Amino acid sequence: MAIELTDANFDEVVLKSDKPVLVDFWAVWCGPCRMVGPIVEEMAKEYEGKAVIGKMDVDNNPNVSIQFGIRNIPALLFFKDGKVVDKQIGAVPKKVLVDKLNAQL
Repeated sequence: MAIELTDANFDEVVLKSDKPVLVDFWAVWCGPCRMVGPIVEEMAKEYEGKAVIGKMDVDNNPNVSIQFGIRNIPALLFFKDGKVVDKQIGAVPKKVLVDKLNAQL
């Protein structure tokens, strides 16, 4: 299951991770986010131990969303060594996300 990220735990879980991290910025009211959500959950199982997969509700966690300039959702940011190395805005097929994450492994 994807890790529930918050403004409070983001630095510890994402920026200090020794593994690549995929963060799904989403909101309950966002239709395309509901399409991407199950893909992110599948990837969380498939990449357990290899990468960190997390979800951040932008409505409940505005600080990190503002910090990374999230204006459109779903926004999927890929982190490595505490830095954004890739991103995907909008709903896309699972293969696109898998390819981007694999490039960081």
